[in-house]
Amino acid sequence: MYQGETTLPALMKEIEPFTKNTVSGKHAFIVTEVVLVHDNGPDRSDVTMQTLSEQYSFVRPVWLSRNFGQHPATLAGMSSTSGDWVITMDEDGQQDPADIAEMLKTALEEDVQIVYGSPKNPPPHGFLRNTLSNFAKWISAHLLGNGTIGRFNSFRLVDGEIARSLAAYCGHSVFLDVALFWVGSRAAYCPVTLREEMGRPSGYSFKRLMRHFWQLILTSGTKPLRLITFMGIASIFLGLALTAYALYVKFGLKIPVQGWASIVIVVSFFSGCILFSLGIIAEYLAVALTIVMGKPLYLVVSKPSKRRDSTNA
Repeated sequence: MYQGETTLPALMKEIEPFTKNTVSGKHAFIVTEVVLVHDNGPDRSDVTMQTLSEQYSFVRPVWLSRNFGQHPATLAGMSSTSGDWVITMDEDGQQDPADIAEMLKTALEEDVQIVYGSPKNPPPHGFLRNTLSNFAKWISAHLLGNGTIGRFNSFRLVDGEIARSLAAYCGHSVFLDVALFWVGSRAAYCPVTLREEMGRPSGYSFKRLMRHFWQLILTSGTKPLRLITFMGIASIFLGLALTAYALYVKFGLKIPVQGWASIVIVVSFFSGCILFSLGIIAEYLAVALTIVMGKPLYLVVSKPSKRRDSTNA
């Protein structure tokens, strides 16, 4: 909860019918609790949360000491849950609680631990923001080695054990969806329809969105660090190739070689050596980074995680 003073009451009214036994196809479920995490936003969400907790028995407020950001607040909420499954959703009404049934059905029928809502329509944020968001997700999947995450979204269904264990292990400033795949094996995607935000502008400025993107890069593992090593190796080979070409031109073709060639060769070769050395140091930093982020060596769960030949993407 960051700016949910005006949107929360309507959202709780939408969720209330699902706190009774609900049948979706051959599956039945019940929402046992709604955990509202107060992240000290600029409005009076705290008053609204207190009122709703008195009005609805299923509402449980969680109070944070200050504003920590969306991902830490989400982890705080996960750690406070008790259900078999945990749904994470925003307070602005953009995500429809009615889609919970289909997401749970997807998780059970495809036997996965994580289900992301896959919007059928573009988010109501404008062309530029949507384009940059899609580009960031493409970079995550294809350049940062997060191909298993795919189209991550804040509307997620997570196995309860996975969610609570992640909240216990996850370190500071770790991108939540990266951390989910430390302990979860596979994800599926359920089509959902995004709605307009309930008369409230987005709480995410361009600066905050860029901070999220940078957080994604820094916590995506060692692949960005290893890029330094590969750049160094490429630069060394470039210097060697230029050396061979310069020698061939001078002694083979009897063509005078200008003095700049030696400068280019020396700069390429020794720059490559420096980058390669930095890459080795980066590998050591990657080991330390993994420890600091709290990535677990293993996670014990109460039921087997079945694997298939192909993942859902």
